[in-house]
Amino acid sequence: MVKQVRQVTRTRPVRAEGTSRLAAVGRAAVAGLRSLGGRTLAMIGTAVGVALAVIVTGFLLYNHGSSRPPIPATRARHYTETDACLLTDRNGINAKDAAAVWQGMQDASLATHARVSYSSVTGEQSTANARPFLNAMLQGSCEVVLAVGGPEVKAAQEATRRYAKLGFVLVGSGSGSGNGSKDKAGTDNVAWVPADDGLRAGVAAAVKQAVDARG
Repeated sequence: MVKQVRQVTRTRPVRAEGTSRLAAVGRAAVAGLRSLGGRTLAMIGTAVGVALAVIVTGFLLYNHGSSRPPIPATRARHYTETDACLLTDRNGINAKDAAAVWQGMQDASLATHARVSYSSVTGEQSTANARPFLNAMLQGSCEVVLAVGGPEVKAAQEATRRYAKLGFVLVGSGSGSGNGSKDKAGTDNVAWVPADDGLRAGVAAAVKQAVDARG
């Protein structure tokens, strides 16, 4: 009796087809790159490098910012509703006396939080020409008016009685008694500050007193 033996052949998965497809894709990619010029390849490489640099930089900045303690809010300086305005001649605050007056006004602003500003008389340096500039201050928001210079002081002095609710700080020797004094006519809203070495401090004190009186 002859014993028949059936031979079974095990088949293995055929990978040739998949491998050939990958190879074809690879060859196509290589061919495509070869078809591009050197300049095009350089541009592509540069673009990829820039994109990677942006991504890395953004990541580092995000991590650095998230680990940093919060920055406290800056305290803004709050001003009061009082405005102190200075009238000068054509030289503005560049002249010696005007510069000292302006510094004194800034010192007073630090103490009272009043806003300070100045205006210069242009054109003819006379009392008549100074009046329009002064009137602009008087009709505005200025509650304390300062004047330095002959024509400017004269124009301001003429307005002290008409604007009794305002404070006036005039540079000169109107009453001869220095800071915080009354005018010759007895007006108590006028302070005369001598133009001497104590001009800055005198103006600061006079402005502070005028601002406090109207606060």
